[in-house]
Amino acid sequence: MPAVPAALRRGVVRLLNTSGGRVLVLAGEVDAAAVEAFWRCYGREPVRVDVVDARSVTALSPSGRELLTDTLDRAEWTGRPVALRPSPAVSRALPAR
Repeated sequence: MPAVPAALRRGVVRLLNTSGGRVLVLAGEVDAAAVEAFWRCYGREPVRVDVVDARSVTALSPSGRELLTDTLDRAEWTGRPVALRPSPAVSRALPAR
């Protein structure tokens, strides 16, 4: 997939280092372009995070759902479940956890 300029993306995925730990932030329309930009920056391997903040997500594409579930599954497999702060759109898109 060709790179989409940041100004044209409708959603974002960012990894933030905060005093409370690493936070994966998803916001807006998390589409394939937003996820691809994240994967280009951090790679496809699920990142270790302490919190997933997805309260501002308005829509979640299949690749956004994949990124989110891979991150949450990896955390569970390693014995470090993370807090998920979902928006209604995220709650509808994810199976019950």
